[in-house]
Amino acid sequence: MKQRAKSKEVGAKETLLPFRLTLLRGRWGINEKGIALAMVLVLSFIALAIMAGLIYMITSGTQISGLQKRYATSLEAGKGGADIIYQVIAARMDDPTQIENEFSFLNTFNIAISQACINDKLLRSTIDWGVGCDNLMTTGPDSHDMFFDIGASPTYRVFSKIVDTVEGNSGGDEGLLGKGVVVSGSGEVTVVHRPYLYTIEIDAQRDVNPSERAKLSILYQY
Repeated sequence: MKQRAKSKEVGAKETLLPFRLTLLRGRWGINEKGIALAMVLVLSFIALAIMAGLIYMITSGTQISGLQKRYATSLEAGKGGADIIYQVIAARMDDPTQIENEFSFLNTFNIAISQACINDKLLRSTIDWGVGCDNLMTTGPDSHDMFFDIGASPTYRVFSKIVDTVEGNSGGDEGLLGKGVVVSGSGEVTVVHRPYLYTIEIDAQRDVNPSERAKLSILYQY
């Protein structure tokens, strides 16, 4: 009788064991239902984040490339404008009374300053410039000596201004003046060459979109 009772008691414990495991799973939240859905959502979120990052990188790279291209074009336009200013400086004369005839080609440009200011900026130190000759470091539509257009489709407007002049003793090329290239006289004294120094501000911007622009600050020795 005791053996039968013991076997019955063991059978009852084996019967209650699955029920207790079910209670433990429900009590502590251990439920395998929905885990697959949660994993899919997490993986989907990671995939979307990676795709969004790739799209952002591609878009940013395209924008930066466009900005660099537009700036490079504006910069080249500014360099072209600087070359024109170099020609203006090279064409100056030491005789101020003849400068109007020498700079007659400037009539094709849009000049915002007087002929006297052009004369002063090319031939005199900044401290000796006349009244009204602007020497501010800013340049653009509201502050410039002259401007001209370069290129076609797109067209860039180049504003230029000489903001400082250090006077020297160099002048325009006047040829050999009937002499040779070798000094033969022992008593001749050669004048030490001291060139002019010009500080030039250049602002090149596209005519239809002024935000596409490049600025240059140039120290030109002549």
